[in-house]
Amino acid sequence: MTSQKTGLDALLTPDNCVLVLIDHQPFQFANLHSHDPTMVINNVVALAKTAKSFGVPTILTTVLEERGGYLIQGLQDVFPEQKPIDRTFINTWEDRRVVDAVAATGRKKIVMAALWTEICLAMPTIHALGEGYEVYIVTDASGGVSLEAHEMAVRRMIQAGAVPITWMVFGSELQRDWAREASVPALAENMMAHGGGTGVAFAWEMQLLRTGSRGAG
Repeated sequence: MTSQKTGLDALLTPDNCVLVLIDHQPFQFANLHSHDPTMVINNVVALAKTAKSFGVPTILTTVLEERGGYLIQGLQDVFPEQKPIDRTFINTWEDRRVVDAVAATGRKKIVMAALWTEICLAMPTIHALGEGYEVYIVTDASGGVSLEAHEMAVRRMIQAGAVPITWMVFGSELQRDWAREASVPALAENMMAHGGGTGVAFAWEMQLLRTGSRGAG
């Protein structure tokens, strides 16, 4: 018998998970030192676009937005019709509206990213794990006040049972098979916009396919 962390059922699919994005706000970015803030912005927007293109339910939430700032525009633009759930609880999982929104999806695998890792990601992750959910933490779309704070939080969450992933892993698991051609264009577009060197290479391959040539020289 396999555990929830091994075997095919341990992998994410468009039908078995829900994405929760927590506190990607100006105040949180102001003291982000574990990662380059520009990279976290790139990654969380890519993560959100991936979820949207595969039809994964996505819940946006902020904390004290009138003081800490509204959700960053690039992320809000992915879901322009959605008003983030604005909380007073530091621990997102103590806000009944968020818990109910996740429960309403009927899905037991939660993919989470947050600022800061050591507080706003760790608290709801550990809490939700204790209530029987499987939690996948997107480490490169999250960040802490220091590299140590981020890394210690990731270790703590892994010890509690969380599974660490990155945004490209999320998209790859949802795609799973290149024969599923309907989702390939959106995935490729997202990769080209946010995938760095991989995106550049992907764009080059797409150009070659369009021209039917590998160029001269």
